[in-house]
Amino acid sequence: MSEKVLCIDAGNTRIKWGVHDGERWLASGAIATNESPRLGDAWKAAPAANQAVASNVAGAQVHGDLERACARAGTALRIIRSEARQLGVENGYRDPAQLGSDRWAALIAAHHLERGHKLVVNAGTALTIDALADDGRFLGGLIVPGPALMRRSLDRGTARLRLTEGTLVEFPQGTPDAITSGAIQACIGAIARLGEVMAGRGVAPARIILSGGAADEIARHLPIAVAIHENLVLDGLARIARSP
Repeated sequence: MSEKVLCIDAGNTRIKWGVHDGERWLASGAIATNESPRLGDAWKAAPAANQAVASNVAGAQVHGDLERACARAGTALRIIRSEARQLGVENGYRDPAQLGSDRWAALIAAHHLERGHKLVVNAGTALTIDALADDGRFLGGLIVPGPALMRRSLDRGTARLRLTEGTLVEFPQGTPDAITSGAIQACIGAIARLGEVMAGRGVAPARIILSGGAADEIARHLPIAVAIHENLVLDGLARIARSP
């Protein structure tokens, strides 16, 4: 039987984790990033893992909390960084290490999910939109605020636009709908535009591989076929953990 791997995706808002046995997820969960000191308690009831692999984009404090939690559990921890090439994916960044490790893990997972040119999109606090060719070339990507962050920025940055929930409509006729529609349409527009750029380069995306907390909010409005994979980063980490 394969070793059990504890995979950890430490993001800006949430820390997701799961224990993988080489074939399936045996347990999974998530806590708020600001609760990182209790990470060890969060996965205490999960099957014991032989090793842990993490992507951390949440900073030094979370890094330390990850190390302490794994040390208490007696589990060796590997925190990944983006590479120039790994598991069939070629990093198109001028400085490969500058690419967020969560995006790198997601690209690796997406490359192994299915063939074809694709957009790899994570709709979280930030919306990341990455262009991935069929042969594994990561061409580059965009980072914009996610829908919730856009709405919050209007609440903080304006005197009279208070944060209220609205609905996406074609012609908003009230402020809540105008804010919600604007945020979602901005995200959709950024995704569609990068798809058009890919098509102009002869690598038109056949699919959007979508993950993140806001995935359901934007999925049905996207102009290209969508496959939602909620554990995309964790899936990539599981592959990386078992790579040479």
